[in-house]
Amino acid sequence: MMRGPLILSLMSGLALAACEPVPESSTPELDLPQNCGAEELQDLVGQPKSVLDSKDFPAGTRIIGPGDAVTADYRADRLNIEINRDDRIEKIGCF
Repeated sequence: MMRGPLILSLMSGLALAACEPVPESSTPELDLPQNCGAEELQDLVGQPKSVLDSKDFPAGTRIIGPGDAVTADYRADRLNIEINRDDRIEKIGCF
């Protein structure tokens, strides 16, 4: 039987194929702003959620409560404000 050499040959070929360099992406990078304004709002962390009522935020801003379902897609231009179980602002970031 020649199974051993055949299997070894196939596995060697697969191992070498895995070492092929990955071609660089030909898709252009999106020109998204890298700042959603979160840095300017960090003083709100720890404050009650009610302080957000008097603020204006950019379109697309998400105010995320505990247990809220949100998409996991990354957007550098999207402001996210996370609220904890005590109804306080826990985190403000661009994601």
